Amino acid sequence: MGFNSAFCEYPLQAAVKGDEEQAAEAYDSLQTDPELGDLVTTHGPLYLDPSDDLFRRLVHSVVGQQVSVASASAIRRRLFDTVEVTPSGVLAADTQVLRDAGLSAMKAEYVTAVATVFDREGYCKESLATAPNEEIVDTLTAIRGVGPWTAEMQLLFTFGRPDVLPVGDLGVRRGIERLLGADLTRTEMRTRAEQWAPYRSYASLYLWRTVDGEE
Repeated sequence: MGFNSAFCEYPLQAAVKGDEEQAAEAYDSLQTDPELGDLVTTHGPLYLDPSDDLFRRLVHSVVGQQVSVASASAIRRRLFDTVEVTPSGVLAADTQVLRDAGLSAMKAEYVTAVATVFDREGYCKESLATAPNEEIVDTLTAIRGVGPWTAEMQLLFTFGRPDVLPVGDLGVRRGIERLLGADLTRTEMRTRAEQWAPYRSYASLYLWRTVDGEE
């Protein structure tokens, strides 16, 4: 693994193309797609807006696992208002404080597990910035409570990787089925989405727009 915790001490340099430039290129490419094009034109350019803080964004995703959007938003608000959302801040917080913020006992364990590993290993966005997608997913899913969906959300919304299709996400699957008018397996979805490469992350943003407001 090409990991170096010393990178965490320095600002992240521009390891990937700026989101605005990348989004414009994705818009131009996807707008010509016979199936996705109308949706792209309707919504205009959409942005990944990558987070600067891998740990905070990972906690954000863990909180959102298997709960409604509204519930996740309320829990995040309480948690982020109550606890310093850093590895050391979470580890310093009493478990009951995490529970009082709305985390289930299992989610409190997961958030603490993430904090423990980040504190021990020195993980941060900078240290993993040049790692391939598979290595980032493998690194994160080795942490208790972090599954493939949670790891893939970091590829999009922390690392700004442009070509990730998170078919583990219910909204993406619903969006594909609604767009294509067919009930597809995940393998079939990946196959159909090959035409959106190398901008499948941005295609996912448009697919989510088709199910906005749904739980």
